[in-house]
Amino acid sequence: MIIHQYSLFSFDEILKFQPETQLMKILDELDFSKLERALGKKPGSRGPKGYSISSLLAALVSAQLAKDTRINKLTERLRADPVLRWTCGFGVLGDVPSESVFCRLYEKLAATKSLMRLFRELVLKAKERGVIEGTRAAIDSSELEAYEKARPSSKLPDDCIHPHWGVKKGTDGVRHYWYGWKVHAVCDCKSELPMEILVTPANTHDSGVAIPLLRIMDSNYGGAIDPKHVMMDSGYDAEYIYDEIAKVQKRTPVIALNERSKNGPPEGMNEKYEPVCSMGYPLTYYGRDGDFLKFRCPHMTGRCDCPMGTAWCSPSNYGYTLKLPWKEDLRRLGYPHRASAAWQTLYNMRTSVERMFSRLKEKLNMNNIRVAGLGKARVHVLLNCITLIAGTLAVN
Repeated sequence: MIIHQYSLFSFDEILKFQPETQLMKILDELDFSKLERALGKKPGSRGPKGYSISSLLAALVSAQLAKDTRINKLTERLRADPVLRWTCGFGVLGDVPSESVFCRLYEKLAATKSLMRLFRELVLKAKERGVIEGTRAAIDSSELEAYEKARPSSKLPDDCIHPHWGVKKGTDGVRHYWYGWKVHAVCDCKSELPMEILVTPANTHDSGVAIPLLRIMDSNYGGAIDPKHVMMDSGYDAEYIYDEIAKVQKRTPVIALNERSKNGPPEGMNEKYEPVCSMGYPLTYYGRDGDFLKFRCPHMTGRCDCPMGTAWCSPSNYGYTLKLPWKEDLRRLGYPHRASAAWQTLYNMRTSVERMFSRLKEKLNMNNIRVAGLGKARVHVLLNCITLIAGTLAVN
C-alpha cells in the first residue's frame, strides 16, 4: 500500500512551480480569444454554459503533439491526467468534454474561416519576430489519405469536394496511389514554415493550384508576405505559370523542367537550353544585360579548348558574344538562367517544403487523420500547421 503525504499547497499552486512543458510553451503563443468570441456562446444566451472554446482548442493542440487524433483517446487522456486538464484550462476536479463536444467543435471550425485567420495571424507574428523571412518561397503538395472508405473512381463525383484517387511518381520511379486529399503549401525557405495552405481532392493537379495559392496569399497578407523568388519542381512546369509569376506578380519563377513535356531544345541550344557555338560547345553564361542574357565564347572564358580558336566565330579580341531576350521565353531562358549556379542555388531551397511536410507528418500528426469531409480535413491540417508555427515561435 502506498501512503500519500498531504501537501500544504493546492494543486494549482504546485503546478505553478513546475517547469513549463512543451504544450504550455506552445499554448502561450496562441491567442484563442477571437475564436472564443466567434464560436462560443453569446453573453446572455440561455441554456448550459458549455466548455470554453479556448480549452477545447488547447486539447486539440495537445492531441497533435501526442500524435493521436482519436477523440475517444483524447477524452481518456483528459480524464486520467489532471495536469493536462489544468494545462488546457479545464477544472482539475470537474468533468471533461465528451466525444460529441469535440465533434461539434470540428463542425463549427469547418463551417467558418476562424481557424484560418488564426493561422495567418501566427504567420504574421513569425514574420514580425524575424522567424519567417518571406522573401523566398517553395511550393509543393503532399498526399493525405482520407478517413472515408475508398471507392472506385467510376463512382466518385468530380466536384472538388469529395475525396478522390491521386497518383505520384516517387524518386525511384514507382507510382504511388492513394485515396483522399492533397495538401498544397507555400513554404518559407528560411524557417521551413507554411505561409499559405490549401486542401483539395487528391486528383487535383499541382500545376492548377500554384497560381490560386499565390493569389490567396497576396490577398490575405496585403503585401506583408511577398516572396521575390518562388521555387517549384517539374510538376509545375507550364508556360502560364511562368508568365503569371514573372509578368503579373513580378516575381522570379525557379521551376525544374518536365522531361515529359519537352519536345527537344530549339535549334542552336543543347538539352539544358544553353546556346551553343558553331563547333557545338555551350556558350558561357555571362549574366544579364538589361532585358537580355549575355553569353560569351567558351574558348575565351576558358571553358573549352576550341581547335578553331576564336577568330572563326568573331574577329573581336573579346570573342563571340550572343544576347538573348529572356523575357520573351521565360521557360527556356529566364533570369537567372537555368544552367547557371545562381539558378541551382535557388532551386536547392525548394527542399525546404519537403522538410516542412516531413515534420508535419513525423513530428506532429498530419498523416493520422480521423475526420471525414473536406472541411474537417482542412481543420485537421490547420491544427498541425498552427502547432508547428507556435512551437517554432516558442523555441525561438
